[in-house]
Order: sequence, then structure tokens, then C-alpha cells
Amino acid sequence: MKMMKKAATVAAVAAFAASTALTASAETSNLRIQTHYAPETVSGKLAAQYVQDIQDMSNGEIVVEMFYSSSVVKSVETFDAASTGILDCDMTGGGYQTGKNSAFQFVGDIMGGYDTPYQQLSWLYFGGGREAAAPLYNKYGMELIGWWVYGQESFASSKPIAKVEDFKDWKFRSPPGMETKIFEKLGASPIVMDFTEIFTALETGIIDGADASGLANNVGLGLYDIVKYANFPGFHSMPSDHLACNKAVFDAMPAHHQKIMKVAMEALALRTALTFEKKNAEAAAQLREQGVTLSQWAPEELAKFRAAAQATWPEFADTPEAKALVDSHLAYLEQLGLKQ
Repeated sequence: MKMMKKAATVAAVAAFAASTALTASAETSNLRIQTHYAPETVSGKLAAQYVQDIQDMSNGEIVVEMFYSSSVVKSVETFDAASTGILDCDMTGGGYQTGKNSAFQFVGDIMGGYDTPYQQLSWLYFGGGREAAAPLYNKYGMELIGWWVYGQESFASSKPIAKVEDFKDWKFRSPPGMETKIFEKLGASPIVMDFTEIFTALETGIIDGADASGLANNVGLGLYDIVKYANFPGFHSMPSDHLACNKAVFDAMPAHHQKIMKVAMEALALRTALTFEKKNAEAAAQLREQGVTLSQWAPEELAKFRAAAQATWPEFADTPEAKALVDSHLAYLEQLGLKQ
């Protein structure tokens, strides 16, 4: 009996030692990630869920220090801060980097391309998008982990915005870059101004309308307290937020940590698209009750915009990386029947 107890004790000690050895040898990945979203916003909460997911799935082996509201560096500087080691990962979007390389336009906001987040995400994961985008990110020492796309944006306007003809002489707030070129071709008068100036510019009549964000976010900004026209569903702009990490940092992570981060991004992408589909639908119902006119564009009008947008793409395909991405998008859009 004593021999049996002794054997059991030895076995228990051996098991404990093995467990301790496994714990001690477990690799830890410490990451500093910055997003431009505030923690109390819907997107900020979704980002926090992603962080929680990767920490839980790695059993605490992935440790994240998360910085919200671009609290370390400005949003536009996040990518460079990650590539130079000030941060480890950038959770903003490729659209901030178009000044670095016009190719980022086609991973940041593919205007006039896809109708839904699901189509756009399918290009990334199943249409050759990740392979086309990888050289662009790698060129700057970064690795694209994945996208999260909140869906089409809607306009806010002081007059009806139901067809291409309504763009004639329509003064609206526009972000810089390709959008201004597209809308100039359609007869509009885009005015580039900071996001923070939109409310006052609408209130004072400096602009007739604004390209700000999705319908639910526009409601939160109070834009429809001033103007009473919008379009829904949206069609012109569907920005892709990304998670991109310093390539040397990511390559040094254990393979299972890399896999966790990439698969969790796929979960975040679906959660984001579904969340905003619900919130935008709720916002639309609320606005209709408040007397705001929401216009749903006819297929032939959508085709006119898409044709103008896609005709503008070659003007921005001025680097090898940009041309590769445009060619990839056009090939996939043709498969989906969305190429003009």
C-alpha cells in the first residue's frame, strides 16, 4: 500500500512539473494597438470585443494594450507609428495612407465598386484581394491582418438626392481624393472640409449636403436635425477599416497567435456588418417617422454612378501596387456582374 501511495505521489509531482513546464514555456505576444474610434462608439466597442476575443482564445498568451481615440499619435500617423515600432498595430484604415501610395485608395474606400460589405469582404478573402494587397502593406513593413467594413454611407442634404441629375450644382462636403473627381464628373461641387466643420457648414448654408458617414452615425451627429433629405441604402462610399501590424512583430509571433488574430478579424468583420445593418435600418425607420425623406436609388441611376466611379479608377492607378489592386477589383466585379 505504501508503495502504491508513493507511486501516486511521484506521478502527481511529475504531472505538476510537466504542467509548470508547459506554463513556463508558453510564449506571450505583447501588442500595442491604436484605433481612431472612441471606446464608447459602436465601432470602439466592436474593437474592444476583438481584443477580448484574441486574449481569451489565446488563453491570455496574447496581451493587448489598446489605445482609443488616436491617443498616442494622430489617426493619419498610426500606420507609420506601427511600422516604425512606436506601436505594433494600426486599427484605423488604409484610406489615411493615400498620400503615401494611391494604392491605399483601393483598400481604403473602393468607391463605385461593391454594393454590400459581404461582397467587399469576399473580394478580400476569396477574390484574390489579400494576395493583391499584401505587396502594398509589405512594402511599408506592415502585414494586413484583415478588414472590418461597416457598410455603405448615406448623404445628408437640404434638397432631394434621388438621382444623378440631383448632383448638378450640389455643394457638398467631401473628403479629399478620388471622391472629388468622381462627383465633379457628375456635376456636383465637392468642397473639401474637415469632418468637424460639417454641422456648422450645413447650418449656415455654406454647403447643401454632406458625405459624412453611415445613416445611424449621421443621426448621432445631428445632421438630420438641420437637413431633411437622405439616401438609403447608401451606395457611393463604403470605407474599409483594417488591422495591420508591423510585419517583423507579426512574423515573430507563434503561428497559433497569428491564426487567432486573423480568424478573430473574420469574426469582427461579420459582427460589424450585421451590427450596422441593424442600426442603420433602425435609424431609417426613426427618420421616416420624423419626416425625413429617404430616397432609394433606382438600378439605372446606381449604374450611372458606378460607371463614373470606375472610369475614375485608372486615374489613381498610378503605381504598380495601385494598378494590381484595380485589376484585381475589376476582375472580381466582372464575376459578380457589377463591372460597368
